[in-house]
This record gives sequence, C-alpha cells and structure tokens, in this order.
Amino acid sequence: MDLKSVDFIVDKYQEKRTALISILHDVQDRYRYLPEEALRMIASRLRMDINEIYGVATFYKSFSLVPKGRHSITLCMGTACHVRGGPKILRELKSFLCIEPGQTTSDKQFSLNVVNCLGVCAIGPVMMVDQKFYGEMTPIKARRIIEKINNKRSGVKS
Repeated sequence: MDLKSVDFIVDKYQEKRTALISILHDVQDRYRYLPEEALRMIASRLRMDINEIYGVATFYKSFSLVPKGRHSITLCMGTACHVRGGPKILRELKSFLCIEPGQTTSDKQFSLNVVNCLGVCAIGPVMMVDQKFYGEMTPIKARRIIEKINNKRSGVKS
C-alpha cells in the first residue's frame, strides 16, 4: 500500500495531535477506510500509542476499519419506514447485492448499512445513496436505483 498520501495528510496538519480526527477523516476519504498501516504511520508521526489511535477510530461511527464501497447505501429501518415496507426493501437489497448490512460487495462498489432513523419519516420508507435521499421506496425502486448507478459506471445509458 502506498502511504505517501498519509505522510502528506499528517504534514498538512503539522503533526498536531489535536488534529487526529481531521487526519483520520482525510485518510478515510483517501482510502475509503482506515488501513492498519496508515494508523501505525499516524501513531508514529504523532508520537502516540497505536491503541490511542484505535480508540478514536473505533469510538466514532463515521470511521471504518474495513474497506467500504464506492457507493454507500443506507436503508432506514425506523418505525415509520419499517411499517411501510422497510424489511421487504432490505430483503431485495441483500438479495440483489449478495451482502448483509455492514458488508461491501466483492467488487467494492457498494456498502450496505441499516440505521434506526434518517429523520425524514414523512417520505418513508427511505433509502440514502451517497448522501442523496430516495423516499417512498419500494423493493423495485431500490433495485432500479442500484442498477442505474451500475449502468452509469459501466457506461450503459438508461
């Protein structure tokens, strides 16, 4: 793994321990997760114990120690979304992507997450893909959204 980017990021924050969270965010933006090698380099450069770095990385839900897909799919399973068909949508996504919540497809294109609430109950069931909300979701609509993203990636016009 090329760690030159990690050096650049740590340099950007002038090796300040107080910038640890910002450094971790930048590293995750670069690699789509926090690789162990990068965390060890950060610990060395900031003169911190690796356990301190892991403590921060595992405390905040926004950080991931496993590779994430290029596209993040988040399905709301809060009460409103659940009673309006959330479980059916989840079954469709799991079947279509061949992954469980918390996992990433083998081609590293999609990560699937389930949350208790996305805060937009009025348009539930809700699915969010790459920070864009899709309301009044159905299993068929969910599948079509994923297919459309895949078609854009492969150059197929929809």
